[in-house]
Amino acid sequence: MLKLDGATVRFGGRAVLDDVGLDVAEHETVCVLGPSGSGKSTLLRAVAGLQRLDAGRVFLDGRDLDGVPAHKRGVGLMFQDHQLFPQRDVAGNVAFGPRMHGESKRQQALRVGELLALVGLPGAQGRAVASLSGGEQQRVALARALAPRPRLLMLDEPLGQLDRSLRERLVVELRELFGELGTTVLAVTHDQGEAFALADRVVVMRDGRIAQSGTPLEVWQRPADAFVARFLGFENVTGAVVSGDVADTPWGKLPVPSGTSQGEVTLLVRPAGVRLVPAAEGLRCAVAARTFRGTHVAVRLQPEGAPRIEAACALRDAPGVGEEVGVAFDAADVVVLGGTQGP
Repeated sequence: MLKLDGATVRFGGRAVLDDVGLDVAEHETVCVLGPSGSGKSTLLRAVAGLQRLDAGRVFLDGRDLDGVPAHKRGVGLMFQDHQLFPQRDVAGNVAFGPRMHGESKRQQALRVGELLALVGLPGAQGRAVASLSGGEQQRVALARALAPRPRLLMLDEPLGQLDRSLRERLVVELRELFGELGTTVLAVTHDQGEAFALADRVVVMRDGRIAQSGTPLEVWQRPADAFVARFLGFENVTGAVVSGDVADTPWGKLPVPSGTSQGEVTLLVRPAGVRLVPAAEGLRCAVAARTFRGTHVAVRLQPEGAPRIEAACALRDAPGVGEEVGVAFDAADVVVLGGTQGP
């Protein structure tokens, strides 16, 4: 339904969006993920008509949007700060789009009631914006963006200002809501957990280009390169030389899956594949740090003369800082990455 073809935006001669091609299917939720400055918000603004392209085209339902102003593109846009009208009550905010489209007051009222019920705020029509919590404002902003029945809904860091527990709850509700409405969604975020929970497809950007596109499971299981792996939070990335089913690494010889590319490669070892064993039975390491992550403990291990390694342990099994342990590696959690090791 949405197609970007060679989309390019330059600021001061530097390409912040660099020849990007992207397709979004009808009813699909696509999350664009990337660090600050990667071009993800510029991409969203270019689709919305808030940022002029220096080259390339944007198509919606096959229609070239070149020269079409933002308010005539048929897209809904929700920003991180919600941008609600403070002088209007909840109903006035949600009804803004339908009113601009010439719907009758009765139609507006029906649409407002329907959407407030959908976003979990039934009966909130008369409430003042200032009386709403951050989560309630987010819900009203979503209802307002959906009210004109946009062909495409775009979200710019929609949950960025909310606390973690509220974000985690709302992202589940949003996914259910979009599925129920059949909405096509293009969202940008820097939060990996948010993107992986919300999206049918994740697009990772770097320096104005798409570094990887795939389902959340594909991107998580097989990062395209060292940049994507590190951006997703994986630290065990290293150069290696593969010969047969063994890789020669700074951590010694590691098993690799059968059929792994031979020669010089870049490897990712998932923390789940770093097993702690008695010090005499594996690579000897000192426990440098440990961080509680809710479902597990991330243990930072320092081998002698080699880079640190991160392991994932159950809380009851996590060794203390300063202890000596051994490390063994599981081939199933060793992944060969494309590209270079990166910075």
